This record gives sequence, structure tokens and C-alpha cells, in this order.
Amino acid sequence: MTVIDDHGRPEPPIAADEVATLLGFLDYQRATFAWKTNGVDAAGLQTTISASSMTLGGMLKHLALVGLWWFSEVLEGNERQPPWSEVDWNSDPDWDWHSSFDDSPDQLRGLWQETVDGSRSLTAAALRSGTTGTPICCAKRSTGRRASRPA
Repeated sequence: MTVIDDHGRPEPPIAADEVATLLGFLDYQRATFAWKTNGVDAAGLQTTISASSMTLGGMLKHLALVGLWWFSEVLEGNERQPPWSEVDWNSDPDWDWHSSFDDSPDQLRGLWQETVDGSRSLTAAALRSGTTGTPICCAKRSTGRRASRPA
């Protein structure tokens, strides 16, 4: 039975195998991030702290890209999809952070949540197929090269 804390976060398992532990902590961290960003308005998502240029809005978009990269491109070898495939990463390697100012809070949260949901589905499918122990090759996200499992 999963224990949910006062902030809606599922407690990671205390004693479990590697997969359950990894997924439990990943869900806990995702739920923590959702809790911290839910209800924050556009001004709050665009606010920087001190000398950092990082914003919560940028982090939502960046984590959407990271989730897509690892679970769709690296794990499954899928081609990059829009909006990510349309970006000139050579001109702006931090486009995910900078472009978040053009998106509404609902767009940013929706993009991130869609990636989280997709990541969960892809992980479940990989676990069902039994291919999770197969080595994969991956490239830097900025190169746009397709990740693949070796033949």
C-alpha cells in the first residue's frame, strides 16, 4: 500500500527491489515538484532568485525536455518530436529555459505533466517487455542524434 503524505506525495518504498525503489523515488520527486509549482502564477514562474537566471517556469520546461529525452529518445529510441525537434539548439542551447517566458503557466504545467505521464507509460511498457537490461547508446541532446539500442 502506497502512503500519501500531507502534500499528496507518494512515499517511496522502505524496502523494495531496484525498479520499485527507483520508480518510487522518481514519483516522489515529481510529486514534490508539482506541489511546489502548482498555483504559482506567471510572474512567480518567471521570477529569478539572486544571480541565477533559473526560473520555475524554465525548470518545468527543462524537466519536460529531460523526461522526453531519457524515456522516449534514450529508452525507446524515438525521434524527437515538436516543439523540441523544431529548435535550433546550436543557436540557443538553453532554449528550454529561455522560451518558457513565452508560455503560460497552464502550458508549462501541461507540457511537463504530459511528459511525466508519457515517461510512466514508456517505463511500464519497457518493464513489461523485459528489455530494460539491454544496453542503450545515447548522444547529447543538443546533437539531435537518435539514441538506439545496439544491434
